[in-house]
Amino acid sequence: MEDKRRRARVQGAWAGPAKSQATAQPAATARSHLHQRPGQTWMNQEHQLLDKQFVFKEPQQVVRRAPEPRVIDKEGVYEISVSPTGISRLCLYPGFIDLKEADWVLEQLCEVVPWKQRTGIREDVTYKQPRLTAWYGELPYTYSRITMEPNPHWPAVLRTLKDQIEENTGHTFNSLLCNLYRDEKDSVDWHSDDEPSLGRCPVIASLSFGATRAFEMRRKPPPEENGDYTYVERVKIPLDHGTLLIMEGATQADWQDRSRPSFPPSSARGRRGAGLTLLVLKIICVVVKYT
Repeated sequence: MEDKRRRARVQGAWAGPAKSQATAQPAATARSHLHQRPGQTWMNQEHQLLDKQFVFKEPQQVVRRAPEPRVIDKEGVYEISVSPTGISRLCLYPGFIDLKEADWVLEQLCEVVPWKQRTGIREDVTYKQPRLTAWYGELPYTYSRITMEPNPHWPAVLRTLKDQIEENTGHTFNSLLCNLYRDEKDSVDWHSDDEPSLGRCPVIASLSFGATRAFEMRRKPPPEENGDYTYVERVKIPLDHGTLLIMEGATQADWQDRSRPSFPPSSARGRRGAGLTLLVLKIICVVVKYT
């Protein structure tokens, strides 16, 4: 009996090392990972990634880009938009007044027009308008909370211009707004001539003298844009000495415009030539038709 017990203990002892060896195998495997080189684990993962294929997917949101402005610089009639309001039409006549006559008109307007810098109000803040203005017409004219009193006393040079425009366009005009841009700091900001006193779809005739006028237009955005003009259509029109621009139809209802003088380099100022007074001077006559 005692021999059997001794053999059992021996057999148990023999079994012990074999069992401990079996349980030690996972630990040995873990230690082998600890002794791998630093990049070896990443290389194993990279090998697995190489087996996968990447598929490019188009973005769900459409990328919007602001359209390039349309440049109009040739004589002609241009329909720039059609909407429920109507057709917006421009008529451009470069050289409407020949250069020699335009030089004379420019000098006359500088002398006989009673230019004045007026005070405007925007968002309850008063400011000096960055230009000089004058008004001629049987009725007063109010814009930007500025009221210009009636002035029926048209100088002869302005009546002559009015008659020429009416004869060549077939429109009858009864009022005149003159703007004088003294230097490159003067301008008129985005606006529409859509005051109630002008009636529905007024016709505007704009006649330029002096330095080239950078005339820009932008279409009013639809309601869903919440007043954002980023992606609207735009038009650029360089208006040179003696050029006439007619804006008809729904132009004032559907578009805005702004103006600024484009003066020559300072080295060229003070010299007359090619019908231009190359000084910091710009005059615009805007004839307004009531309907």
